[in-house]
Amino acid sequence: MPAIAAAVKQEGAAFYWHLGDYRKISKPDEDLLAEARFSPPASPPTLEEYRQMALADAIQHQVQAFGPVPFFPGIGNHETIPPSSRDQFRAQMRPYLDSEVLKRQRQKDGDSGDGSPDSLPPTYFHWRHGVVDFINLDNATDDAFDERQTAWFDRVLAAAVKDRHVRTIVVGMHEALPHSLADQHSMCATAEGATSGERVYRALARAQKRGKHVYVLASHSHFLLTNIFATPYWQDTGHGAAVLPGWIVGTAGAERYALPQGVTSGPDAMTHVYGYLRGVAHADGRIDFAFHEITEDALRHSRPADLPESLVTFCSEGNPPLPMRVRPVTATACDAERASHDQ
Repeated sequence: MPAIAAAVKQEGAAFYWHLGDYRKISKPDEDLLAEARFSPPASPPTLEEYRQMALADAIQHQVQAFGPVPFFPGIGNHETIPPSSRDQFRAQMRPYLDSEVLKRQRQKDGDSGDGSPDSLPPTYFHWRHGVVDFINLDNATDDAFDERQTAWFDRVLAAAVKDRHVRTIVVGMHEALPHSLADQHSMCATAEGATSGERVYRALARAQKRGKHVYVLASHSHFLLTNIFATPYWQDTGHGAAVLPGWIVGTAGAERYALPQGVTSGPDAMTHVYGYLRGVAHADGRIDFAFHEITEDALRHSRPADLPESLVTFCSEGNPPLPMRVRPVTATACDAERASHDQ
């Protein structure tokens, strides 16, 4: 993340959008354990101590690295692994979830939040930049898009479609919407996710049919994959939707995964790589997205002072240990739906 931040600042980016998973939570992260404060003879933190400091450490070492560049924080499933919780994320990320940009947008929308009595800002939000409406959704837990969030999304999308000044809609979330090339690690994990995700996808397809440029981003799978909705399901006109431009970019430092079965490695499908997706917006609303790889030299030059040089080598060569692990393919809710449709 510090290397990504350095590149983003050098490019003069308008903002950076993170789609979730800042720390592992289930066990201490290698970079946190390598920090100078835990160097011998100091003792490493216990699991309980680590969990208490994990998100604050991520803010210090990852988020703050972006400095003056506006940072928009999506939430991932690891932010909801107990004892972490959505409310903890909302509280600790409040300065970013309640930034002036998001606060002004909520006021303009007449949006009172997600109905929580604690007045913390919600984990789903949107903001407009030029002719583009950026919508961040929260599907970090198995209930995926609940009724309140879905109703909010419907209002925001309807307003964007109606507004002639909005030419483009970019929707980002942690888990990919259903029926993508990465179904085994997506909203297809549950029936609730599959159902609510399909609803969102079809709504976006209708917006595209109404003449808006639509792009969909996700990060849950730790690799780069483009054109993720070019699948038989969405190519089948009988499902009442079109193929939307979509990307999975989970390459900012987490354990790197093998590509999905049947996907061939190439410029549009990469793993064992670090980087971020860079978008260049045009006046007519088109956005050109391209993957920006972070090299080992960039990691070395942006290494925080409290992390050792050896960590750079580990990140380059030991994530994950070769040969790369292949995750087992299991039946998913979307698999079951497809089987029912085929019958």
